[in-house]
Amino acid sequence: MKESVLLTGASGFLGQQLLQTLRPAYSFTTIGRGIAKGPEPHIQIDLSRERTDQLPASQIVIHCAGKAHMVPATPEEADDFYQVNFHGTVHLCNSLESSDAIPVYFIFISTVAVYGVDEGVGITEHHALNGDTPYAKSKIRAERFLIEWCGERDVQLLILRLPLIAGPHPPGNLGAMIRGIASGRYLSIGDGSARKSVVWGADVAAILPAAMRIGGIYNLTDGYHPSFRELEIAIATALKKKTPAAMSMKMARMIARIGDWLGKRAPVNGDKLRKITATLTFDDAKARKALNWHPSRVIDKLSSVL
Repeated sequence: MKESVLLTGASGFLGQQLLQTLRPAYSFTTIGRGIAKGPEPHIQIDLSRERTDQLPASQIVIHCAGKAHMVPATPEEADDFYQVNFHGTVHLCNSLESSDAIPVYFIFISTVAVYGVDEGVGITEHHALNGDTPYAKSKIRAERFLIEWCGERDVQLLILRLPLIAGPHPPGNLGAMIRGIASGRYLSIGDGSARKSVVWGADVAAILPAAMRIGGIYNLTDGYHPSFRELEIAIATALKKKTPAAMSMKMARMIARIGDWLGKRAPVNGDKLRKITATLTFDDAKARKALNWHPSRVIDKLSSVL
């Protein structure tokens, strides 16, 4: 008999990859505020605002739902991160309790944003949780709540801190880069040498069956950390487009200074430029040792989905 899984965030980018990879081996029920998109039984509820006592008993809970990929412009938008990422987690756990559906394993999809760093090499799980954005703070609070909640109920907890996730039709910055290169309206900045950690979504899905039985907190990356220029060349090659032209750093700094003067209306400012041109990588040695994590290189996989 297949093990049963309750999955939040099934309609999201990573949630879809989890379903596609794990459907053959597991029996899924999905839960979320949207209408079901797959064949699995679905519970429609907005966990950021309410709870339920009608959850099915499942051996595994994968909490993939979350709010990301935007910078809040108002206090209300900032509060929404806490409602979705933190209160949604609390409501999910309260619902599991009131439904008498405490799982054996709980998997929480978190983020490397909890470390609160914009530049650095090989950041490990031992780094302090200094994230100060609403997104990072809401994920930190959710992690801490789950550590206590699962510990008190003898539930095996797995927390995965992920960087940029790649796969078919990615959202966020990688999706914007692909669309820009496809349309010919993309400019590289400087020499594009800044390296960033990324991970292939299907690899994350594939490691879950073994990792949940071990538990713990892990960074997951592709281990290669491609540079911006390598990503640009890989995407352009796959799309049969010219390698994007590069804007000089001198010009980029001038535009950033104008952006600083314009404020929030500007698409580029000094802070954004610094983040784009700074190397930021995370160490996944702990996962390689404990979970036998052997991921794909993202730049080698991109051509298969473009």
